[in-house]
Amino acid sequence: MNHTTDLVDRVRGRLASTATVITPAVVARAVREEAGGVVGDADVLSALRLMRQEFVGAGLLDPLLRTDEVTDILVTAPDQVWLDGPGGLRRTDVTFPDEDSVRRLAQRLALACGRRLDDAQPFVDAWLPVTAQGRVRLHAVLPPVAADGTCLSLRVLRRAGHDLDALRRLGTFDQPTQRVLEALVAARLAFVVTGGTGAGKTSLLSALLAAVDPRERIVSIEDAGELAPRHPQFVRLIARPPNIEGAGEVTLADLVRQGLRMRPDRLVVGEVRGAEVCDLLTALNTGHDGGAGTVHANSPAELPARMEALAALGGLSRAALHSQLAAAFQVVLHMHRRPDGTRRLAQIGVLNRTRTGVHVTPTWHDGDDNPSSALNTMLSPRA
Repeated sequence: MNHTTDLVDRVRGRLASTATVITPAVVARAVREEAGGVVGDADVLSALRLMRQEFVGAGLLDPLLRTDEVTDILVTAPDQVWLDGPGGLRRTDVTFPDEDSVRRLAQRLALACGRRLDDAQPFVDAWLPVTAQGRVRLHAVLPPVAADGTCLSLRVLRRAGHDLDALRRLGTFDQPTQRVLEALVAARLAFVVTGGTGAGKTSLLSALLAAVDPRERIVSIEDAGELAPRHPQFVRLIARPPNIEGAGEVTLADLVRQGLRMRPDRLVVGEVRGAEVCDLLTALNTGHDGGAGTVHANSPAELPARMEALAALGGLSRAALHSQLAAAFQVVLHMHRRPDGTRRLAQIGVLNRTRTGVHVTPTWHDGDDNPSSALNTMLSPRA
């Protein structure tokens, strides 16, 4: 064992036994005290660099987190670190010394979230403290559940602050389609943005909210605090997970009920993914026009089935769900992420009530020449 490795082990033991919050200064002091003049300056500097990577921030992953437009960092093995962004998924040249170093990082990040990660609780899903890059969602799984070694995922959720002009310049839609979207907002139609993970749902929702009349008050309910529209009357409520004792949780459903007491002109749920759909539909059926939200769905046609599954979590029957859904929302906007990482508004649909339930009728697809026909369908009385 060389001097640096021995020093690192001693410093690691010292820091692991301290109750002090570990900061860069604390790490540096521990290295100096353990070195004690026995090892050379080069060994001290090397140990200091290694310990800062292990005990401060996200360690070796910190430079990736600071990279613009990175959305996901995925560690599947010590020598397999991947990132996702505008160019799609790609492997980086970042490597960890060994499996234990990946495990230690995952456990330290879990502790920073107020969660435990060990053999008795081998997986964690939590939010890291807010950083300059935005909110970061942590997911980690330890062996033997993760058969090939610790799997660590960091999802960077940056605030979506684009307006419709910016999205048009990015190629999300063209100018005629932008006019349709602006008319949708002006008409106070309630809408749902669907799409897969990373498709740009939140970015489109934020841009549409920025187009809302500044005299209207928007109350937003979110799990992650991604929405940041340029609007003078935007109020954000953010859910809170339980602490390490399992207490203190504030759910989206709780916040929907609170939002109704805040005099909203428009009520928005950043992502509908649980029983809160029941409270949201009830709210939108009590005179709150122009509501909005996002839902994970592969296509607009799958929205009713997806909402059925979520409503079942809240004890709402299929018939009641379809009745409330038909009255609450008028329009579905579907986002799609292409293999090259670009995001496009792929489809616009209208919700219609039939004898068998609510169905989504497509009115426009990406590439159609005349998006104004979609607007006419949206504004016409529904079946």
